Amino acid sequence: MPKYSVVIPLYNKERDIKNTLESVLEQSFEDFEIVVVDDGSTDSSKELVSNIDDGRIQLFSKVNEGVSKTRNFGVEKARAEHIVFLDADDYWYPNHLENINSLVINYPNEFWYATAYEKKHRDSMVIPMSSPLMDEPGEWKGKVTDFFKNSLVDCLAWTSAVCLKKSFFKELDGFDTDITHGAGEDTDLWLRAALKRPLIFSNIISARYILDGSNRISNTPTLMRRYMDFDKYEQEAMSNHYLKKYLDLNRYSIALQYKLADDIDTFKKYYEKIDLSNLNKKQRFLLKQNRKTIRSLVKIQGILENSGLKLSSFD
Repeated sequence: MPKYSVVIPLYNKERDIKNTLESVLEQSFEDFEIVVVDDGSTDSSKELVSNIDDGRIQLFSKVNEGVSKTRNFGVEKARAEHIVFLDADDYWYPNHLENINSLVINYPNEFWYATAYEKKHRDSMVIPMSSPLMDEPGEWKGKVTDFFKNSLVDCLAWTSAVCLKKSFFKELDGFDTDITHGAGEDTDLWLRAALKRPLIFSNIISARYILDGSNRISNTPTLMRRYMDFDKYEQEAMSNHYLKKYLDLNRYSIALQYKLADDIDTFKKYYEKIDLSNLNKKQRFLLKQNRKTIRSLVKIQGILENSGLKLSSFD
């Protein structure tokens, strides 16, 4: 029985899947299986996986149902006690599973684990995640006492750098299949997990988030997506300041997307639930701007990123 099951959902990633799988096969920690679930790909993704000769790879195929159902299906097929997720266009450094395993060894009675990651916006821009825990001296590993306080810029938990015990994943009922097209199904699961159990975290970067990969579901038009329901966490947020701030920062991001999509009614629904004191000056300024101005600022952001400069309203 492998110690870890690496669950990879696959849908039309022929440009990326080979590199992603190679990054797993090159791990220094080798006690794992790879569960690839093809979600009805129409390109050569499935064939590329089939052509890799390694007994640790299991390939399953099903009709296209979206990433949440695909990940849940992969967990059902997984044989290991610990589930590690990896998206088909992301990348692990060779020490990633070793990094995860060190957390599991030191905290065997905990339920979920995560490592630090870096974000590749473009070839000219790769930056480490931002969190107070990244400023801890040395190589910090330990139990996170306040998940939301430490996730206000970048979330401590990111899908391709998270490990959950299979029993805990099932206790949480997995990814919410009502959320579609990458509209927060992962954020929703981490919220539920953090409200039940502390996260065990390593600030050693061992995974890369590829933001310019091919066929990204996050590029799906806003009006085609079904976002997670932040309101169901409001009761908890009444007694948890940082949870409320975390919810409002996510609402802010989605509100801007709806304004860019020219859906002002939905923009207002999100805006009206935000405590503006939880936002910084840049964020409050952007919420007041019209669609044309925001689109212009987004273009400027892209130009700066091409030059290796990061412009963000979260700074």
